[in-house]
Amino acid sequence: MAHLSNEQITAYERDGFLVLPDLLDEAAMRPARQALTAKVDQIAEELLAAGKIDDALASAPFPTRLARLFDGLTAEDFLAYGRSWRDRIPGYYTLMSTPAILDAVESLIGPEIFANPVYNVRPKVPRIAAGAVPWHQDKSYWPDANSNPVITVWIPFVDATLANGCLHVLPRTQRTRVMGFHHDTYTGTGFLELDEEHLRGLGTDRAIALPVPAGSAILFNDRLVHSSTPNNSDHVRWSVDLRYQPTDQDPMPGHGAGFLARSNAHPERVATLADWLAERTEAAAWNR
Repeated sequence: MAHLSNEQITAYERDGFLVLPDLLDEAAMRPARQALTAKVDQIAEELLAAGKIDDALASAPFPTRLARLFDGLTAEDFLAYGRSWRDRIPGYYTLMSTPAILDAVESLIGPEIFANPVYNVRPKVPRIAAGAVPWHQDKSYWPDANSNPVITVWIPFVDATLANGCLHVLPRTQRTRVMGFHHDTYTGTGFLELDEEHLRGLGTDRAIALPVPAGSAILFNDRLVHSSTPNNSDHVRWSVDLRYQPTDQDPMPGHGAGFLARSNAHPERVATLADWLAERTEAAAWNR
């Protein structure tokens, strides 16, 4: 069981984030890592077919393979695959349904848990424009949704370090409303970014860097102001960000199909892998 202590819950509610070191072991991470590898296999085959590379580097280590595939290519070549990925590969459902993750989330919002449709695989590749993510609030992406609280669970699949672009947070900024924002103009990705006037008022000099080992989890409120720095290492900073909310909140169908991940009241409605692959939000019997 990975339910949070009272002290951890207090810290999360006060600061807007909580670090859970080594929440997942290698066995828990393996299905998602296999999904990441399958995606890289697909990209390598497409780059090979397009004549952009002459070696798919099938035997290269997981942390460095994608970086080596794009070494010598352009940011546009990489961004053709998107700044983040949201494929329906079984390993991601397995990760989103991991009991240790759901236990931690349950401690904060209760046992009726909906997995938000906005989950992202983040391959932060060295020297690629998509590496840096500007200061923002996740809720900027769904400002009109009745979806508080939405909890982000950010999990690195390699050690997240200062060199490869770990998360940085501004504690206690979750207490603010959604602030003014715009699309950035310098990364080539159109990431949302807080307006300068708000950043000046917040004081980014008090930001906290959060380097954590692979398998750790950083939980944070969707109004917490955060960013990440460029990847200056020789490998990909692989991470996945998952989001959860109470079942009585807006499921945000405009962003895709989430799913019922846990329910004490209606366990028979919890979505299976087959339901998730078919984009059903609950077990098939309840979607007729």
